[in-house]
Amino acid sequence: MARVEMTMPKMGESIMEGTVLKWLKQIGDTIEQDESVLEVATDKVDTEVPAIYAGVLTEILVQEGQVVAVGAPIAIMETDAAAAGAAAPSAAPAAPQAAPAASSNGSAVPFVPAEAAATVAGAEHQPGRFLSPLVLSIAREEGVSMSDLEYLPGTGKENRVTKKDILDYVASGKPSFTASAAPAAAAPAIVAAPVAAPAPAPQAAAPQAASVKPVPSVSGGQELIEMDRMRKMIAQRMVDSKRISPHVTSFVEADVTNLVNWRNKHKDAYKKREGENLTFTPLFIQAVARAIQDYPLINVSIDGDYIIKKRDINIGVAVALPSGNLIVPVIHNADQLNLNGLSKKMNDLANRARANKLTPADLEGGTYTLSNVGSFGNVMGTPIIMQPQVAIMAVGAIKKKPAVIETPQGDLIGVRQFMFLSHSYDHRVVDGSLGGMFVRKVADYLEQFDPNTAI
Repeated sequence: MARVEMTMPKMGESIMEGTVLKWLKQIGDTIEQDESVLEVATDKVDTEVPAIYAGVLTEILVQEGQVVAVGAPIAIMETDAAAAGAAAPSAAPAAPQAAPAASSNGSAVPFVPAEAAATVAGAEHQPGRFLSPLVLSIAREEGVSMSDLEYLPGTGKENRVTKKDILDYVASGKPSFTASAAPAAAAPAIVAAPVAAPAPAPQAAAPQAASVKPVPSVSGGQELIEMDRMRKMIAQRMVDSKRISPHVTSFVEADVTNLVNWRNKHKDAYKKREGENLTFTPLFIQAVARAIQDYPLINVSIDGDYIIKKRDINIGVAVALPSGNLIVPVIHNADQLNLNGLSKKMNDLANRARANKLTPADLEGGTYTLSNVGSFGNVMGTPIIMQPQVAIMAVGAIKKKPAVIETPQGDLIGVRQFMFLSHSYDHRVVDGSLGGMFVRKVADYLEQFDPNTAI
């Protein structure tokens, strides 16, 4: 059996690290291919990490609660699958594999695969790169090792490995890769292990330092509550957004009487037919998506001195969790869904968010965000932009108000349903005219809602 490293996978384009929450397997356990090995928390979602190969877990390199960069080793497995993928017939490369086991302090040393014995010119090492499930599936079926996938040149976007790339590689006989840095990287690790072992003083001091956790002094009339992991991330992201984007907020009040009457007319039948609630949120999402089509420069992000205009309209919706925290799942291509599709998608995302069953894909790619502060009884709010987006809208509670109604016979006083819309935008690229016209257009779509709309 061959020793292979299990590394922290890349679980999204913007995710660069993860926190190990819980090991589901222990040293000595036999693991099947695609069986979950550990739970990992990222700044987007908690998820389980499966094993790429079947084998036996021999070493755990990171502890629960430790933050690990994408591509960094987290465990070592013994597996036949890696040996099959190596395709190195001679025993000559065995020396680099045996070196880690000979480390004097027993710590894990980066595994140098047998593939490093041969060279393919121009191969660049790309550890931790994103690999699609399809590419990984083909790699397993064809016996291509993870180390070869890290060197395999990609022709896709951002040098990603495509289906054609890996099929061409298999068809060419799976030539082995190497990078001159691979042996060099392994050598310092092997030498450094015995050097670090004889340093008893720092090791002895470490437990003492860890055992003394500074606690702020509080009086008996106060309770000290440590932020949980998600709250810490939310706090950091909000501070970063305020630092990055100069926020401006515009407000509009919309008469949504037709909208309210339409929902009241259909909600019971919809509940009976679909088994789900018909809320106002899909109606708001539809109006926002239409307004983005009218004002596409709201659907952008900033990269240095460049404005990146997004073709897809992916609307994130803030969802309150039972813990009190917020999470923002994304409805991708919201402009392509009808009201029923938006309603079912929103209900599904909200239910899975509250059950902690969202996937990284559910939280990626948002281009605009909607926050329904009215669900908490608030009439308006000034939301903070979700980076790297440039705008966010808050919809307030719907309230009955007396209003002047214009009729052919003259003006009358009547009771109407009103709601405030709050639009926060990044003044670096969205000026007051664009930000104000956009929120006004959303209000127009809500006020002009056709009461004969079918769902």
